[in-house]
Amino acid sequence: MMQDWNHYRASLLERVGDFAQHSPDVLRGLATMDHAATKSGQLGPKIHELISLAVAVTTRCDGCIAVHTQKAAEAGASVEEISEALGVAIAMNAGAALTYSARVIEAFQQLPQK
Repeated sequence: MMQDWNHYRASLLERVGDFAQHSPDVLRGLATMDHAATKSGQLGPKIHELISLAVAVTTRCDGCIAVHTQKAAEAGASVEEISEALGVAIAMNAGAALTYSARVIEAFQQLPQK
């Protein structure tokens, strides 16, 4: 086992609570953004959680993985749906690496000739 995700999630939420005591406005701001993103209800909770998981993977956020995996399951997402969302994240991340690799080549080509 790589990680005890249930223990990690509980510990993370406890530490977030500690942080909230020191910076409550930051947590309120984050909650406001989170609620605003789902306000129209066009995509539904399951799709929001699948998107959240794809973003969590591309941003390498273990806390997001722990929280949004649970939320996705609670919203009715299957492992097959989660896997498909993660496949999109993998494809996009590889595409991003290719795009930024092209930027490196361009930057190199623009260096003064030696």
